[in-house]
Amino acid sequence: MSNDIRERATGDVVSVLPARADDLTRLRTLLENSEPIVTVIGKYNHGKSRLLNELIGRDIFAVADKRETVALSDSVHEGVRWLDAPGLDADVGTEDDRHALHAAWLKSDIRLFVHAAKEGELDAKELALLAELDEDGGRTRRSTLFVLSQIDQLADDTELEKVSRRIDTQWPGVVLHAVSATRHRKGAEEGKKLLLEKSGVPSLRVELGAALARVPAARAHETALLFAEIRKELVELLAVQQESRDGLSQTQNQQRLEFDAGLQTVIGKVSVDIEAMLDALGTDHAIIPDTAKDAYAITAGKLERAHIQIAYSRACIAIDSFLAGHGVIGLPAEQETVARALNSVMVAVMGVSVKFRKDLRRMFCEPSGRERMQRDFSHYYELSADRKALAARIAAGESAVIACENALSALRALEHTG
Repeated sequence: MSNDIRERATGDVVSVLPARADDLTRLRTLLENSEPIVTVIGKYNHGKSRLLNELIGRDIFAVADKRETVALSDSVHEGVRWLDAPGLDADVGTEDDRHALHAAWLKSDIRLFVHAAKEGELDAKELALLAELDEDGGRTRRSTLFVLSQIDQLADDTELEKVSRRIDTQWPGVVLHAVSATRHRKGAEEGKKLLLEKSGVPSLRVELGAALARVPAARAHETALLFAEIRKELVELLAVQQESRDGLSQTQNQQRLEFDAGLQTVIGKVSVDIEAMLDALGTDHAIIPDTAKDAYAITAGKLERAHIQIAYSRACIAIDSFLAGHGVIGLPAEQETVARALNSVMVAVMGVSVKFRKDLRRMFCEPSGRERMQRDFSHYYELSADRKALAARIAAGESAVIACENALSALRALEHTG
């Protein structure tokens, strides 16, 4: 799998599990099957860069009495990639700190935690980082070696023992690798084997060699662990998302069934009442047009039409009350007119008034009329704010399910490259 494809696959998973971004970055490092990576971390001016130079046997990393390393520096030597991380300042959250932690967590297979002997006991920040490294080591099997550096700056071995006891009190059982890069350099330049041994660097190299031998197994364990954890989280998340989406869809269907049944009942009831009223009427006076002389008179036709309008209004009130209970009131914005009084679902479906028996009978007493009302009101029900919001939630839920399924597929693709 090419880096571009691997990056896209990683992005698919991160889009669903953003909190796993660092783990996925670590996975990519593991899948690249690069050389083992050793990272030196600790506070600045504690001799990290000088220590790396002595371990490698070449002056590769910059050394100074001031804060020199401000970004990740690396070098490959004899099949090992060495990283010199910026020092951990007292200022929490600085860019340099982020570089150092990035190296410690995402890049390295082995961490060399360096603490200057002259500083005495560990500070709170160092203790916190050690605790995190220790916990991570138990989980991923990555090694952390504690290096007590610059021991040549102590007065004597008694002072070294005192510092070691203080650190052991803070971190019981810690294995300290006491070293002096200065002694090692002097011993190498002057050919003094005793000084070389007393520098602690040779014994640290032995421990480092043993840790490097464990890297392949540790990487295999960590790779399997991360895949298993992320896969489990995705599967659980997918189940939750599917359940949520299905629950919303069930609610949507149940609401529609209840609406259709309730609307049919209301329309059926008002239709029965109207049909009974119409059947009880005698001569149809409403169809007889009024003459000019009847303009201000009360005629049988006017009384008939008023009677029909009242029956129609009562039917509309009953239906409108049902619709309002389901949030079906105003028209969608795209259907609204400048006349606000006309911007209601009742007006859109039923019209403003009915004057004649045939119209009332056609609307309420004929199956086609009742079916039209059922269909049109159901249409506006689906366009109501609550239903549209529910549909949007279902669509979002479906998108989340698809994204999670894609993430699982991407994770499988990544796993097959391992």
